[in-house]
Amino acid sequence: MNKKEVTEIKRRFKKESCTFTTMCGCYVDASKEKIVKFSQTFLNLEDEEFHKYLEIANKCLSGTVGNNLMELSFPLEEEQPGGRQQILMALRDSQLKDENLVDAYYDLVIDTYDYVGNYLILLFHDAYDVPMKTTDNNYLGDSEEVYEYLLCAICPVTLSKAGLGYREEEHRIGARLRDWIVGLPETGFTFPCFTDRSTDLHSVLLYTKDTKEPHKEFWENGLGCSSKRTATEKQSAFTNMVTQTLGPDNEDTEEAVLDVQQSLNDFILMEEEKMEKDEPLILTPEAVTEVLTDGGVSEEKAARIQKNYEEFFGDALPDAKELLDTKAIKNNEIRVEKKALQEKVVDLTQQLEQAGVINKDGKEVDVVIKVKPEKLPLVTSAFVDGRRCLVIPMDEDEHARINGEEKDF
Repeated sequence: MNKKEVTEIKRRFKKESCTFTTMCGCYVDASKEKIVKFSQTFLNLEDEEFHKYLEIANKCLSGTVGNNLMELSFPLEEEQPGGRQQILMALRDSQLKDENLVDAYYDLVIDTYDYVGNYLILLFHDAYDVPMKTTDNNYLGDSEEVYEYLLCAICPVTLSKAGLGYREEEHRIGARLRDWIVGLPETGFTFPCFTDRSTDLHSVLLYTKDTKEPHKEFWENGLGCSSKRTATEKQSAFTNMVTQTLGPDNEDTEEAVLDVQQSLNDFILMEEEKMEKDEPLILTPEAVTEVLTDGGVSEEKAARIQKNYEEFFGDALPDAKELLDTKAIKNNEIRVEKKALQEKVVDLTQQLEQAGVINKDGKEVDVVIKVKPEKLPLVTSAFVDGRRCLVIPMDEDEHARINGEEKDF
């Protein structure tokens, strides 16, 4: 699923356009015991609950595709009877109305989801009449197929913070009663995928809040899919390759990493001019070497990084944009500006030394300028190179005395 397809489904998660039929839930405690189970017709919920559940569903389709949202494919064996894709198919076809089937799926989640603490499993069922589109993306209104899908959200449930509050019945300020609050999901999925605006039974769209350490144990054991690396994981791995090769204890390594990131950014901008819009820019090992050497890394170290890169990513080479650290690019811009200012200070200092305004040791000197009385009203102040200065008009025959020595300007 691409960003447009995700947005098309998310656009339905509003009061006026939502068509969720059934919602089921199971509250699980830290001992992995089922505390409560429920099933409701979604459109019959009270407004406050309706919007809160919609917020949870919306979150499961939020974030960046390839990082928070990962499309995974089912192995062939999972599409056979008894496979985990087949379990999801049965759930979808039952519209979550088979209590035994739903309860068995709760057990599968509990057995495969590694989490310390209480959490809530939510399952939503929906059917979307997919409208036809013209070549210029205008909707015709007629439906060409029904996209029937499940959405699952796994939400942490935590105690509210301790504090003081007003106890209305006792008419006093006292310790606030703490209760269990359902948070936004940390993990979720949509099955099947909505690929090319059509049902794709062979794939599932995963959601993860934590892109550094997602719940891959659930991806692999709960859904039966081979997991992928998030963009955050790929970027972190690439940065570590560069850092370890250049020397983690080297004071210049941090700046060298910024140079590599700037080189990568320049490479992407240059290559994008030659490519079609939204076309992936796969970073080949040869391109990695080019980026590294252009970023100031020696050929010997660039070759070592390239070897590590090939071994780590193998055939699943990343998109160049996935390795780009936008924070590093911003830090590099600040560093470049700071360096330019430092060079400007050095240049201005040299000019002041040449003019005799300061000594070479950088100390201030005494400057005495005699101003004729009739010129006093003409003396003004102005900002020069960011500093407030005194501006004094002088005739050609007038002088300034600096440390007792007369100077012409």
